[in-house]
Amino acid sequence: MRILLVEDDSILANALSGALRQSGHVVDLVSDGNSADTALCHDVYDLMLLDLGLPGLDGLQVLKRLRARKSHLPVLILTARDSLADRVSGLDFGADDYLTKPFDLPELEARIRALVRRKHGILDTLIEFGPLRFDTAGKRVMVNDQPLELSAREIGVLEILLLRAGRVISKEHLADRLYGWGDEVGDNAIEVGIHRLRKKLEPVGITIRTIRGLGYLLDMPSAN
Repeated sequence: MRILLVEDDSILANALSGALRQSGHVVDLVSDGNSADTALCHDVYDLMLLDLGLPGLDGLQVLKRLRARKSHLPVLILTARDSLADRVSGLDFGADDYLTKPFDLPELEARIRALVRRKHGILDTLIEFGPLRFDTAGKRVMVNDQPLELSAREIGVLEILLLRAGRVISKEHLADRLYGWGDEVGDNAIEVGIHRLRKKLEPVGITIRTIRGLGYLLDMPSAN
């Protein structure tokens, strides 16, 4: 999952981005509202974590501009402003959730997962696809109740495909959500990742079809 973290406290920002990356997320970090607005106009994200008290554009202005562009990007406000009026303003401007500082990391990660599930119409932390079960909270993959060993990158690819099962996912879409600023991405990085994941899934009857010119589709041949 690719997250835009907008936070001007460098100590908190670096600690939070490090923890989220450790959990398998791709994190782009900006420290002011203008940079956040620019990033939102040019890059694709699954979620934004937004502080309110920012240099330049404040958080509510960033949020207002985002919603004015008809974006449905999930937004979780992280702020020390804890008054009722501040919470109401944030939600009325289009935030999906609101968490006051200080907060515990497990709660933040649970709220992130809940927002992404809501976006994709998923009610549970467990995604089932044929014999495969994917725990979005623990990032664990089981096949016929046995663990399937996958790398962090393979889990990232699988999660994207599962959240959009039945739809073709372009290579560009995968790259947008698997790599952040500064990541070195080889010309065939996505193809290599798909190839490795495909080899591990095909023995259990799940395949990743390549739709020429369009992208990839998670498929169960036995269902055809």
